[in-house]
Amino acid sequence: MKTHYYLGWFNNFFPESLGRVLQEDITDRKSLTMISSNPSTYEDNGATERSWLDQAGVMFEEYHLINYSVQKEDAQRLIQNASVIFLLGGNTIKQNEFLLEYELSDLIKKSRAVVIGASAGAINMSAKWLCSKNFGYEVEISSVYNGIGLDDFSVLSHFDLENNMALLQDELASLSEEMNIYASNKDCAVRVKGDKIDIIGNVYLISHSKIQKLDETL
Repeated sequence: MKTHYYLGWFNNFFPESLGRVLQEDITDRKSLTMISSNPSTYEDNGATERSWLDQAGVMFEEYHLINYSVQKEDAQRLIQNASVIFLLGGNTIKQNEFLLEYELSDLIKKSRAVVIGASAGAINMSAKWLCSKNFGYEVEISSVYNGIGLDDFSVLSHFDLENNMALLQDELASLSEEMNIYASNKDCAVRVKGDKIDIIGNVYLISHSKIQKLDETL
């Protein structure tokens, strides 16, 4: 059963409910492979995201980080052998380009690993996402990017929703006619396990230009 976690950002640690289901879902703890969102620098080492898992008691025998210092073939092999794949937060566009260049998306889709993404990583796990200056991207013209497509919906993660509802509705109206969009800010998660979708924290569903707050299920 495929299991995917779309995370916002956590200023401290995972809430107890999220830590509990991660403990249940991650039974194979041989290797954690993290994918950088700023792959040309060594500063993006996944220390923050790893600390969340450590605090939740989810630790691994091996830890790997994929960036430009790793050869393409080695990166692909690490994905194929991973127990858990974690797409790190940071620069969504750079991570998207890196996934394409290293041809990792199909390997991630085929993997039996639990796949987790935080912020930018969660956005890139989704089917499509909107790149707009109103969402903090340094672009003049909005455009839709293809993500990995682990599930047939879009994600807007780690965005100040509560103060930007009208903007959100306007910006995402077109994409929301095509697919559901799960929008979240901090300290929240969308968990997909098989055909079931679970919600932790404040998550909104945008569908056919309408926004509704979803009930927590865990």
